[in-house]
Amino acid sequence: MSDVVISARNLSKIYRDFWGRKKVRALNSLSLDVNKGEVFGLLGPNGSGKTTTVKLLLGLLFPTEGDITILGQPAADVRKNEKIGYLPEESYLYRFLNAEETLDFYGRLFNMDTATRKARSQQLIEQVGLKDAKRRQLKEYSKGMTRRIGLAQALINNPDLIILDEPTSGLDPIGSRDMKDLIVRLKSEGKTILMCSHLLADVQDVCDRIAILDKGELKVLGRVQDLLKDQGVTQVKTSKLPEAAIAEIQAIVARHGCEVLEVDHPTTNLEDLFIKTVRESAARPGQRFVTPETAKSAT
Repeated sequence: MSDVVISARNLSKIYRDFWGRKKVRALNSLSLDVNKGEVFGLLGPNGSGKTTTVKLLLGLLFPTEGDITILGQPAADVRKNEKIGYLPEESYLYRFLNAEETLDFYGRLFNMDTATRKARSQQLIEQVGLKDAKRRQLKEYSKGMTRRIGLAQALINNPDLIILDEPTSGLDPIGSRDMKDLIVRLKSEGKTILMCSHLLADVQDVCDRIAILDKGELKVLGRVQDLLKDQGVTQVKTSKLPEAAIAEIQAIVARHGCEVLEVDHPTTNLEDLFIKTVRESAARPGQRFVTPETAKSAT
């Protein structure tokens, strides 16, 4: 359990109206773990429960049922937020401060001393590519630049867990590539990253594992490379295979003096998996992802 950064068990959230009547079940018995040092993608269409899940993790909402622990502490314990960095989908920053002043302000909230704040601010400004604009007021920033300073703000406290909501939103292709490279670098430093995004190609590029939610239920959970393999097809890659051997089986490949480089299943892409999962969810409502351990205990 020391390697589990986020643990959710049978997590449910029901929103009620003014009179306490059940209005919406945003989450239904969600159970998943996010492990230390991995990039985890939380995916789903609008209204699937992603935002509710993030708010529950941050302690902004309380679950109707179930338990959540973050970094070994209950999600409701605000002290755990000192170890968390959060980049929301829309960054709410003070428009009349510049980048240096913004990071200095948030550093003060974490009781960082002056020297540490200054060094950390300069490091992050350079890391997110805003060195030439660090003294411009944020009201003059483009959306892409605002995302960059928002990420720097999320990292000011050197967090162990980083939650990113649409991190590449508003970025041009170069900025998007820089953001993904930074996510990979943070992972190499031992950070744990939970990432929500509708840009599935970005998720496929950087995430180790993903979960797909629909209508508040967990539909798919696993490693990206495993989920995207087409188990119904087998491909064989060889080196310099003559045309005469294309239709022959592996044993004949050896007779042609070729080396079999790979025997594996071809992969699809994350967009196709996502759309397939959501369509199957609509066709079979109520069907949820069940871990082998849960299925075994139920029998």
